[in-house]
This record gives sequence, C-alpha cells and structure tokens, in this order.
Amino acid sequence: MPADFPEPARLRAVILELLDRRGAGKTICPSDAARALAGKNFRPLMDPVRAAAAELVAGEIEVTQRGEVVDIARVRGPIRFRRRDR
Repeated sequence: MPADFPEPARLRAVILELLDRRGAGKTICPSDAARALAGKNFRPLMDPVRAAAAELVAGEIEVTQRGEVVDIARVRGPIRFRRRDR
C-alpha cells in the first residue's frame, strides 16, 4: 500500500465507526469509508477499503449485495457493509 494511504487498522476503524453511527441493521457503502478519509479523491482508497472490510468479515461485519450476504472474495459490483447482529 502506498505510504500516503491510511493504515489498514485506520480503515477498519473508520468502517466500524461509520456503521456504529448509522445504527443497528443499517449499511454503508465502501465509498462512505473512503470519502471519510480522502474526501473528493476517494477512488484510490476503494480497493484498500474492501481489503480492510475483508479482515472484518470474520467477526464484526457482513458484506451484502442487493440485501443478501455475499462472499467479499467472490462478489463483483456494488456492495454494502453492515454490522453483524450482536
């Protein structure tokens, strides 16, 4: 990852923070996390955000597409993140 990109831990923290603000059962788009860190120049962060989310899937979040839980390693196209039921 280029030196000017946020560390993966920072990306994971932003994802979780945004989900907590959004509330139980609500989702965020990966671009929400990228925009929170980079503003208008968010596009280079999209792959690192997806990679950070993949690390959270095992315990804290789910990845959805059209409302259904999907495998982040296999899915293509628009996805959303949500907190797992606690």
